Amino acid sequence: MGLYFEDFESIEPTTTRGRTVTESDVMTFAGLTGDLVELHTNAEFAKHTVFGQRIAHGALVFSISVGLTTRMNLLDDTLVAFAGVDHLRFAAPVFIGDTVRATKSVVERKELGAAQGSVVFETKVLNQRDETVLVYRDKVLVKKRPTPPENPGRP
Repeated sequence: MGLYFEDFESIEPTTTRGRTVTESDVMTFAGLTGDLVELHTNAEFAKHTVFGQRIAHGALVFSISVGLTTRMNLLDDTLVAFAGVDHLRFAAPVFIGDTVRATKSVVERKELGAAQGSVVFETKVLNQRDETVLVYRDKVLVKKRPTPPENPGRP
């Protein structure tokens, strides 16, 4: 059962489990998206860059963070819609073999009528060295807790 809009008033920052970025992740993402930039796909080319090795696509790391946060089950059946992302910043590279996890903190709540509200999170993606590699604010629309009927069982 997911959390309702009201539940996000006092929720503490929450951190996901980790996920290791693999060679297969990078190459599958490159093929799926058509983003075949050599920094991601060519080890010899990447050796001569500022990074010294291949890095994961920023969009792949963002996508992995979305997947990690869905595994938290915060919004299983209460999510109305994913409404947007703001202030997306890639702070450090993610290398093949790095393990990332995401931390979500509520930064804003806004009522949007009787049935739903919006919740804005600051999401930080950290690697195994606790370095922030990605940060963004994501906004979701969330159901409000249903109100019980008045005088249940009475005509």
